[in-house]
Amino acid sequence: MTAEGHAILQDELRNLKSIERPAVIKAIAAAREHGDLSENAEYHAARERQSFIEGRIGELEDASKRAEIIDTAKLSGKTARFGAKVKLSDEDTGNETTYQLVGEFEADLKKNKISIASPIGKALIGRSSGDSVEVQTPNGIRYYEIVSVRFK
Repeated sequence: MTAEGHAILQDELRNLKSIERPAVIKAIAAAREHGDLSENAEYHAARERQSFIEGRIGELEDASKRAEIIDTAKLSGKTARFGAKVKLSDEDTGNETTYQLVGEFEADLKKNKISIASPIGKALIGRSSGDSVEVQTPNGIRYYEIVSVRFK
């Protein structure tokens, strides 16, 4: 995971523990005051939210403990691997897109960060500029040419 991804993970964990968890505990207490819990929708919704928060906290704590922080500024090379920014050209449309290859917890398509475990990520690993890659997508097979691989 990148240092930036680890910081985002830590921020989410802090938010869940210091803001979300106490808020849902208050919501459960307030809902209990309304009486019969068997027909109390507010109570059941708050308990469901609490379950989600506790599950997410566990997931993030586990990921944080197992994380290996990689400084992408120290990476270099000509082949695509973790941390690389890879510019692709769709061979059918000519559209170009640049993706950064990251770990699963920091993947965010809106920010053009894709997981190395995704179909595109797997197809790019070990490839260099000029290579053509085939990617199985939900809409069928797509072909991309790697325009460039950079790490800065």
